[in-house]
Amino acid sequence: MRPAATRRSFLALIPLLGAGLSACVQSEAMVSPFVGPADSSGFGKEPQLLVATTRKSVGDRAPWFGSERGPLTFAEARLSAPGRGLAARVSSAVSGDWQVLGVTRRTSADAARAFAEASNGRDVLLYVHGFNETFESAARSAGQLSHSLAFEGRTALFTWPSGGGLLAYAYDRESALWSRDGFTRTLKALVDNPTIGRVHIVAHSMGSFLTLEGLRELRDLEGFSDRIGAVVLASPDVDIDAFEQTVPRLGTIAGRMTVIVDPGDRALAVSSRIAGGVARAGAADRERLDKLGVRVADTAGRGWSMLRHDLFLSDAEVTQVVRRAIDRVGG
Repeated sequence: MRPAATRRSFLALIPLLGAGLSACVQSEAMVSPFVGPADSSGFGKEPQLLVATTRKSVGDRAPWFGSERGPLTFAEARLSAPGRGLAARVSSAVSGDWQVLGVTRRTSADAARAFAEASNGRDVLLYVHGFNETFESAARSAGQLSHSLAFEGRTALFTWPSGGGLLAYAYDRESALWSRDGFTRTLKALVDNPTIGRVHIVAHSMGSFLTLEGLRELRDLEGFSDRIGAVVLASPDVDIDAFEQTVPRLGTIAGRMTVIVDPGDRALAVSSRIAGGVARAGAADRERLDKLGVRVADTAGRGWSMLRHDLFLSDAEVTQVVRRAIDRVGG
């Protein structure tokens, strides 16, 4: 296709991008009817989020980390839990359920190791966000997810340098791939720490692409697969052909993988068009996924989300799919 034609095709998708892919910033203005009191989970009692990031630091105030690429950094984020009662929950529709109160960067010659050592003695829930996320929106999603799951271990976020804009899809995909080394270092440090239990990974959208790349790279390390717990890919924005090629190479990890899909996911429909019409794993035919030996949770017809791309956060029963995946491996 000639450059001018390519530009015209991309410009034609801009209205769809605005309507579809903006869904990847999920929790900035969302009431969560299934979230209980602020202290109903381990994370609610201690809203400290471990952060490993390949975003460049932008200073000691919000937004703390920007969209540019930087060295792997370990930080801890203090979050405010959602308030109690109906009034607080209605207010959260404007302000967001969780807020980032502050961030402390932990200086270390080995950021991945320091990150892992901060998780000592617990199972870890590692959240990997998707396209069009800021540092703060990703942190809020991680907090909301952990709280909704009543996860009793340590909650962590791997955040890569998303451009945080609707037209930054290509930049985001390249940034996710560029962050592979940082992600694999972080994941390897976690599983190498003998005091940590299992590492449960929940990846959303384009974050599933990064997660699969990391798992594929580390899969042959001795004892690695045994330390990985549940792997939940929510609405994975991954080429279905590449997905079919990668998953069988993950060995026993594939048997602990749950894929949350929805053929009606409008954001993935836009992504498919950008990718030349190739289906994304999160909206692929179920038969293709079943053959890979992964668990498939088809959310068609569920939830109230117009774009159907964030049901693992916005719908109580879909969130419980994540909970059951963790419970099955003893988390």
